[in-house]
Amino acid sequence: QVQLVESGGGLVQPGGSLRLSCAASRSGGAFYGMAWYRQAPESQREFVASIAGGGITNYQDSVKGRFTISRNKPFDTVYLQMNSLKPEDTATYYCKFVRQGPVEYWGQGIPVTVSS
Repeated sequence: QVQLVESGGGLVQPGGSLRLSCAASRSGGAFYGMAWYRQAPESQREFVASIAGGGITNYQDSVKGRFTISRNKPFDTVYLQMNSLKPEDTATYYCKFVRQGPVEYWGQGIPVTVSS
């Protein structure tokens, strides 16, 4: 059973930076896609960024130029570098890994609060 463990969230002032990590344990096979989503209070979960098997990345328009998604070489950890954070980035962030099937795995969520 794949487990995804997120880390790196917390409280940051507007304009600050955070780096989220999501690591897969007991991976048992390759993942061909990884992504980050977020859900603000009383809102729907929304796509933030993704990275495909070939390294192609995709971003929500509101985070382009501020957020960067990347992964490690064994392809079992995904990162989200968040710069120039804004109060509207406040949300619980979730990572998602996709394996052939397709089979999806989700992290438990990690809160990010941008506030002065």
